[in-house]
Parts: sequence; structure tokens; C-alpha cells
Amino acid sequence: MSSSNNKYWFIVVIAACFEVIWVIGLKHADSVWEWIVTGVAIVVSFGLLIYSSRILPTSTVYAVFVGLGTAGSVIAEMTVFGVPFNWGKIAFIALLLTGVIGLKLVTHEPEGGTSS
Repeated sequence: MSSSNNKYWFIVVIAACFEVIWVIGLKHADSVWEWIVTGVAIVVSFGLLIYSSRILPTSTVYAVFVGLGTAGSVIAEMTVFGVPFNWGKIAFIALLLTGVIGLKLVTHEPEGGTSS
């Protein structure tokens, strides 16, 4: 994997962080400003996702994006919003992240950094 592709994987991670923001916003937004932040997070999240999928394998990018977003949302709910801690959830998040990392490791990216 080239260092330029690492840049795009970093963008996928940033997109997943914005996904966590908008998922939480959909549940907890109460004011106009919170809804605006949620909307901006949706646009940024999917914009970064689309941008990175122009270079990286789309199916793997989407799996990583959703996996990280799901894990981040569950962890944020437990740490910030008082959802009770549950070892079962932690175990399944670990399993999910193991699958995402495994998928990333076995995906062969095209030479030259572009996908067709």
C-alpha cells in the first residue's frame, strides 16, 4: 500500500468520525443549531466517503466506514449519554472491528492508486 493511499484511509477514518456525530445528532438533536450540525456532519461524512472511494476499493471503504461509525456510536452512547455498559456490546464491537481490519488487510488495492 502506498503512502498516498494511507492518506485516503485516514480520510475514511475522519468520515467515520463525522458519521458518529450525525448518528448521535439524529437521536439527540433538540434545537435548530443541533440539527444544522447534524446536517453538516451528514454532508461532510458522505462527501469524504465518496472522495476516498474514487481511489480506494469502494466495498472495503464502505465496510470500514460503517464498522468504525457503528463502533464509535455505541462507545459514545455508553460514555457520553449514559447507556449502560455491556460486555456483550464490547465483544461484538471487537468482533466487528476484527472483521473490518481483516477485510482491509486482505483487500488488494490497484497499483497506481486508482480504482476502475
